[in-house]
Amino acid sequence: MEVVVKPSKERKTPINAEESLSNKRLLYKSVLYSVKIIPMLIAGIYLLNTVLSYCGIDWEGFSYIVQFLFIGFIYLASITFRFCVYHRLFIHYILLTLVLNIIDYHWGIPLSDRNLFLMYMIITGVFLFLILYFHQKCRKKKAAIELQHTEKRK
Repeated sequence: MEVVVKPSKERKTPINAEESLSNKRLLYKSVLYSVKIIPMLIAGIYLLNTVLSYCGIDWEGFSYIVQFLFIGFIYLASITFRFCVYHRLFIHYILLTLVLNIIDYHWGIPLSDRNLFLMYMIITGVFLFLILYFHQKCRKKKAAIELQHTEKRK
């Protein structure tokens, strides 16, 4: 019995140059818009937090909103300006530790202080390993691209 492999009928259509340019423009416009709007939102949230605190209403959610807005903006900027993967890993690390801190503060993670510290150190070690791995990978890729450009010039 023979196994016959048929070629796939799916055809990947190349992205049109106009579509690509349009997507880039949209991404840059969204980053520029967020650069203008996010500081206003953060300032408004801080003002509202100050007024509510003066009235005796304390809500920690304001600081979380500000932190997530800032992290979201940094992530959007890293995509727009094509940062390497290892740059984004720092953002993922910050987001993970922020979420773990929120969970521990409000509901409590059932670990002793020592074990909680060890958990954070393990997470930090894993992220540092990934960051170093992707940093080396990006450096090699960048060096290969630069080598190609220098060969074309000759």
